[in-house]
Amino acid sequence: MIEFLIQQLSNPRSMAMLFAAVAAVATVLTLAMPLLAGDDLSKRMKAVAIEREKIRQRERERLARGEKVALRRSPKQYMQRIVNELNLGKWVGQEEARALLVQAGHRGQAPYVTFLFFRLVSPILMLAGSAFYIFFVTELEQPTSIKVGICILATYLGMYLPILFVKNQISKRQLSIRRAFPDALDLLLICVESGMSIEAAFRRVSAEVGTQSIPLAEEFTLTTAELSYLQERRQAYENLAKRTNLDGVKAVCMALQQAERYGTPLGQTLRVMAQENRDMRMMEAEKKAAGLPPKLTVPMILFFLPVLFVVILGPAGIRIAEIK
Repeated sequence: MIEFLIQQLSNPRSMAMLFAAVAAVATVLTLAMPLLAGDDLSKRMKAVAIEREKIRQRERERLARGEKVALRRSPKQYMQRIVNELNLGKWVGQEEARALLVQAGHRGQAPYVTFLFFRLVSPILMLAGSAFYIFFVTELEQPTSIKVGICILATYLGMYLPILFVKNQISKRQLSIRRAFPDALDLLLICVESGMSIEAAFRRVSAEVGTQSIPLAEEFTLTTAELSYLQERRQAYENLAKRTNLDGVKAVCMALQQAERYGTPLGQTLRVMAQENRDMRMMEAEKKAAGLPPKLTVPMILFFLPVLFVVILGPAGIRIAEIK
């Protein structure tokens, strides 16, 4: 049996048939997966409802026991102590870092303290890990100065690892908001034209758009609270623009501020901004589609052309080998 398998593996015709079968099965699975995938929205909504009820029950029990309930998580004690003793808020803490954390969806003091702590710890861990790997694990035949330079480079990279992590979360969050924002504007337009106030419209849209984009629902919910409690409604729109840091959202917030200041109809403003955001999303999709052919050049050269040559020249090569 083993000799037969070895013989088949060394046979070009058998290998070609095997690869063709694998490619056919992969193609069928790729085409069939969207058809076989069901709609999990009802299951997710049911799970969310069950989890919400569990949280309510747990909070009722905590209130009944007289425990304090905090809306924001408190930072861990050892992180807070290290940050305070080393005064990291002065050396590595900046307003830009707070703005990045807010854009990533992290609010309060606990994420800020955690960010400062890892800004201190990650360079030390990268230095220790790189030094141990270079000097003890691998036998790198390089001068000591080059090894030390690699360790310093790893330490420098460790200083920016927390920032890169936060920026990655920001990009994911902005992508989710950008995809759902035109639809949210349409819903907001419908709510405003039906006679709702802007606060009620934001509240209603935040409840509806949560199935499509949770970050956008969070931002709209927070904007609803700020519109209700801040002295100036303009500040709520400015905070929404700062938290999202998207051009489309900034334009809508500016238009809402102008409508609030000069008394222009909100329905007309929202209709224009919704159309502009849809045009922007279409232009971005067209831009990605236009850049697709250059990106496909290298994969086609590496993967498609060799297979095409094998399919075209393979039978001729097999026939020549049989003649010889």
